[in-house]
Amino acid sequence: MNERDEFLRDRLRPSQPSAAATRPPGPQSNQPPTTPPAVFPPVSPRPAPQGPIAAFPGPSRQQAHPPAPAHPRAPAAQPASGVSPLPGAWAGGAFAPAHTRPSLRADRGWRHIVELITFGLVRPGPSGAHREQAQFEAAIRTVLHGNHKVGVLGKGGVGKTSVAASVGSIFAQLRKQDRIIAIDADTAFGRLSSRIDPASTGSFWELTADKNLRSFTDVMARVGRNPAGLHVLGGEPASGPRRVLDPAIYREAALRLDRHFTISIIDCGSAMDAPVTQEVLRDLDALIVVSSPWADGASAAAKIMEWLTDHDLSGLLQRTIVVLNDSDGHADKRTRSLLAREFVDHGQPVVEVPFDPHLRPGGVIDVNNEMAPATRRRFLQITATIAGYFASRPDDVRHSPPR
Repeated sequence: MNERDEFLRDRLRPSQPSAAATRPPGPQSNQPPTTPPAVFPPVSPRPAPQGPIAAFPGPSRQQAHPPAPAHPRAPAAQPASGVSPLPGAWAGGAFAPAHTRPSLRADRGWRHIVELITFGLVRPGPSGAHREQAQFEAAIRTVLHGNHKVGVLGKGGVGKTSVAASVGSIFAQLRKQDRIIAIDADTAFGRLSSRIDPASTGSFWELTADKNLRSFTDVMARVGRNPAGLHVLGGEPASGPRRVLDPAIYREAALRLDRHFTISIIDCGSAMDAPVTQEVLRDLDALIVVSSPWADGASAAAKIMEWLTDHDLSGLLQRTIVVLNDSDGHADKRTRSLLAREFVDHGQPVVEVPFDPHLRPGGVIDVNNEMAPATRRRFLQITATIAGYFASRPDDVRHSPPR
C-alpha cells in the first residue's frame, strides 16, 4: 500500500475515541488518591426536589436522574479539560444544537495551514476545542423570552467580580440583539465598574433619583459600557460621602433596568444574610458560586449551598454552577480535582477556570483580545450553562420582556 492509499485509509476510517477520552476519570499517577478535604458540613438528609440537578445536600450524582427535556440537547461528549459536568447533562444543563454545522472549518493552527496549502482539497476539519467552542457559542445564542437575572456569589478574594465581568462580556459579545448589564450589589466597596468601564460615574442613587427616567438614552447616561457591549451600574457614588445600598434602592433600580435590559449579571456581597443579597436572591433565574481551588474557599462555597437549602431555595440550587477559579496560579492540581469531584458528587456542575495573568492585575477585562484562549473557553462553558438554565425556566416564572 503506497503513501496515498494509507492517507485515504486514515481519512475514511471511522473516528475512534482517543486514549485520553477512554481513560477513566481520576488521578493517573501510581500513588493512591488522597482523601478529599472535608468541605461539605454534615447535615440532616433532605428529600431531593424534582429537577434536572439534585439539590445540595442530596443524593450522589449516580442517583440524580434528570427528566427528559423538551428542548434538544447535544449528544453526550467527553468532559473537556477543566470541566466536571453531571452525567447526562451537557455543560451542566445548557442546551446545545444537536449537530455542529457541517460548514465549520478550521480557522487556526496546522489544520488551517493544510487547508490553505492544498487550496481546500484537504480539509482536516476543526479541532475538538474548536467544535466545543462552537457548541458553547450556539448555546449562548439560544432564543430567550423575557428578561433574566444571574447572581454571582462567593467569599472575598476568590475572583467573584472577575467572573461576573467576564460572563457578562461574553453574553454581550455573542448576543448583540440583546442589552446586557452587570450590576454591582456588593456593599463592601464593590469594584465591578473598574473591571468593565472605569470612566463610569453612575450608581444606584443617580438611576433612582430621576423620576422622569423613560427612554434607554436616559438610562445610558447613568451607566458605563465596555467595548464588548456590556453595560455596568456601579454600586458606589462617584463623589460625595459613601452611601450604603439598601434593598429598597436596589429593588427600584432593578425595576427600571428590567424595562431596558434582557440579561442582568448581579455581583453580590459575600454575606448571605445581608439584606441586599437576600433581595437579589428573590428573583434570580440562575446562580454562579465562585470558589478558590483550595479547601477553605470550597468550604465557603459549600456553606452557600447549604444556606440555600436551609432557606427553601433548592429550586435556585438546581440552577447553580460552581466555578473553581485559580486566581493566583498556585492551585494544586490534585486538590482542585478532588474538590471538583466532591461538588459534582453533591449534584453541582463544576467549571475549573485556569490562572490567567490578564485577570490578575485588576484592570478592564477584555474577553476577546487579552484573555487566554483556554480561559475564554471555560468562560464560554460557564455562560452556555447559564443560558441553558435561562431557557429551561417555565414561562410563568419569567420576568416581563424589556420595552
